Amino acid sequence: MGRRSLLTGAAAVAGGAALSTALPAAAEAAPRSGTAAAATVAEAGTTAVTTDYITVAPTDSRFPDLVRGINQRWVASPDYVRLVTTTGQAVRAVQEAVSAGKRLTVRSGGHCYEDFVFNKDVQVVIDMSGMTQVYYDSGRNAFAVEGGASNLQVYETLYKLYGVTLPAGSCASVGVGGHISGGGYGLLSRLQGLTVDHLYGVEVVTVDKNGTAKAVVATRDSDDAALKDLWWAHTGGGGGNFGLITRYWLRTPGATGTDPSKLLPKPPSEVFVHATSFPWKDVTEASFTRLLQNWGAWHEKNSAPDSKYNSLFGLLKLNHISNGQIGLLTQMDATIPNAQALLNDYLAAVTAGVGITRQAMTNRMGEHAAMPQFAAPRKLPWYIATDYLSGGNPTLYGKYKSAYARKGFSAAQIKAMYKHLSRTDYSNGDALVQVDSYGGRINAVKPGDTAVPQRDSVLKLQYQTYWTDPADEARHLAWIRDFYRDVYGETGGVPVPNEINDGCYVNYPDKDLGDAAYNTSSTAWNSLYYKDNYTRLQKVKSAWDPKNVFRHAQSVRLP
Repeated sequence: MGRRSLLTGAAAVAGGAALSTALPAAAEAAPRSGTAAAATVAEAGTTAVTTDYITVAPTDSRFPDLVRGINQRWVASPDYVRLVTTTGQAVRAVQEAVSAGKRLTVRSGGHCYEDFVFNKDVQVVIDMSGMTQVYYDSGRNAFAVEGGASNLQVYETLYKLYGVTLPAGSCASVGVGGHISGGGYGLLSRLQGLTVDHLYGVEVVTVDKNGTAKAVVATRDSDDAALKDLWWAHTGGGGGNFGLITRYWLRTPGATGTDPSKLLPKPPSEVFVHATSFPWKDVTEASFTRLLQNWGAWHEKNSAPDSKYNSLFGLLKLNHISNGQIGLLTQMDATIPNAQALLNDYLAAVTAGVGITRQAMTNRMGEHAAMPQFAAPRKLPWYIATDYLSGGNPTLYGKYKSAYARKGFSAAQIKAMYKHLSRTDYSNGDALVQVDSYGGRINAVKPGDTAVPQRDSVLKLQYQTYWTDPADEARHLAWIRDFYRDVYGETGGVPVPNEINDGCYVNYPDKDLGDAAYNTSSTAWNSLYYKDNYTRLQKVKSAWDPKNVFRHAQSVRLP
């Protein structure tokens, strides 16, 4: 859910990706052991290659494309980029960088919101673009997903070959290497939990105290406590912290048998997709307040793990006034009993007393009608809806912030949102806060069972602003920082956990959380992300990355 959907305006573009679904010949050879004996991992499940990894130097024409991510704010100038296609190559690439004393980072999909991968200090970028296989591994009786695969590649293979899916993000091009390790959520999460709730194992290249790189497999069934901790750290501890992730194995807890079609959840065969908007010209502070109160109240009432609304996921797009409209996108399982009536009741509850005429969603500039076909709820096959609603624009500069909410917003928070979204001294149709449905089955898991501690929230927020001219950066940063600081003014400018707030999402990293100029609370950035789980994450860091090889501005610190 890290990127904007079609409702944010002209910059958002629907996208898809083609991929080969051929299974690798080596899939049957995957090792069964999840113990330390698997330190040298067989090259199972990877495309057979006879050549070594690819090195791209600054003189290579590909270099400019490989030293930047989706966010154009971050461009690096490393000595070289390594593109690896096997676990063995990844081990070698890490070892050579460590032996040479070079600072390394790892790129999966390139969606890092801060400069954690592409920064001034990095000397070696290890690029996972060549490791994108998705396949059933009979040796581990789980689905293997390599660290460079994208969300859409995972969805297409799992669904078309096996009829199953993962409750992961809606943006097609996000790489799973970072997405899964940070927790992962999406339009099916209220129904099926977080992505990491289905994580069985991880293969990760680590570096020991002697500076030796090796590939280790850790699973939730590992007998060795250190390995079990390493698996746990990848259930929400975030990317770039413990090692280079070469692949994941995924199987839902409690799944039995060896039929691949029963090892992960099945998506609904059909879903309703509905989109509507509220023209800003008709919005008053009173109507804005009522809309947000309705949104919060509905989610407080309908976000229990056993709610009849678990399959409904809404995205409330509170766009800046210069966009022209506030958007609301909803997806819901169309096959459950009384689905249409439940959806109608939800829409009525959210819009009750708002007094704003709803209209078919069109993009803010009127270049094309983005989603008028969904003005009335439309029934679509699940995969078609998933493909259509994914997208993003890789040419933009952007800044992001996040928050979890345990209940609806306070009066002061709503007032601050209205103030900054309706400001006329700032104009940007691609500035917004997106408020997503949360809770449901996500909250059926205890805070310490995975590294994701936020297990009783009902809403999740992502503050966003985008621009195209780098000279405009200061203006856009000032707006989003002022906006965020005022919304959480009662708790020091950040969403300190309390009755309403519950910290921040590590996959939407924000370096401002560690800056005393913007975080005036007594709660550190690591507590906002990890809460009480941080101490255990530090223990894992000490055991598996004692030389702090894998680090960035907000990586887990050594104890």
